[in-house]
Amino acid sequence: MHDWIALKERIRGWGQELGFSAVGFASIDLGGDAEQGLLDWLAAGCHGSMDYMARHGTKRARPAELVPGTRCVITCRMDYLTETCRPASADFAEISRYALGRDYHKLLRNRLQKLADRIVQAIGEFGYRVFTDSAPVMEIELAKNAGTGWRGKHTLLLSQTGSWFFLGELFVDLALPADAPIEEHCGTCTACIDICPTQAITAPYRLDARRCISYLTIEHPGSIPEELRPLLGNHIYGCDDCQIACPWNRFATPTREVDFLPRSGLDRATLVELFAWSEMEFNDRLAGSPIRRIGHERWLRNIATALGNAAPSEAAKNALRSRADLPSALVREHVGWALARYPG
Repeated sequence: MHDWIALKERIRGWGQELGFSAVGFASIDLGGDAEQGLLDWLAAGCHGSMDYMARHGTKRARPAELVPGTRCVITCRMDYLTETCRPASADFAEISRYALGRDYHKLLRNRLQKLADRIVQAIGEFGYRVFTDSAPVMEIELAKNAGTGWRGKHTLLLSQTGSWFFLGELFVDLALPADAPIEEHCGTCTACIDICPTQAITAPYRLDARRCISYLTIEHPGSIPEELRPLLGNHIYGCDDCQIACPWNRFATPTREVDFLPRSGLDRATLVELFAWSEMEFNDRLAGSPIRRIGHERWLRNIATALGNAAPSEAAKNALRSRADLPSALVREHVGWALARYPG
């Protein structure tokens, strides 16, 4: 018979040794509100073209159906904020901080596996599965239920040390008692809602992905709606505006992980510079980066849109003209739109 309380504290300690900033234990009962909220969000079409969000039905809200035998979910946070000096100019590319360094999936998965290995060493073999943004898992609901944060009005997990962190989970068949959720601390603040360039946060705790810059620049495969293009500014991969505006992120802790430090000068690169990358350069320079998965075509589409929003310059105009005859109709469309915004 295991002392589950003592084991929980040992697991928490091992998690911190492995670089996790918080480790919590969630019940597998997410509650009817979470499941209904997901179904309502999908029914409203807020997931856009992300069909995978609906593919698994209610299994996303029912951990024991996703992994039979699951009795508890160990949810872990890892900080990714880096201390960088980002130029405040529309001529520079705006890239989400999480994507400036190496892709987090492999690193987080390896650390979670090491945590599972430590548990095996302590108690023997047990049933588990590791997840890092790799399955139909309501990770924010689980982390919230585990007391490692609360859902902010921007829909992200938020804590008193901000929201600049990744989440990963261990679904286990161990009867570890759940931690208690913590109190929300958003109060009357609406900074994240007010700052959103495209008004994608349609109400507190509700995001319409179809308007979200992160969705439009990463997940959306086709043409960016013309009425939204001017609102993207210089964002070319994701958007952190709602997190930057959040007062709690003043207390965020910089990451200790070297892999999350900016690579290829992405934290200070100009739009013209990045637009000049050939497909081979794109693949080579972004090897190991989460950005690489969008492909060169979407990369050019995004940068062309940003150049259309930049201050007019000969360098920007020449860069756009250099891509005006590409085989990709998608890129040509956005290049043409951008050039039409330049005088003369």
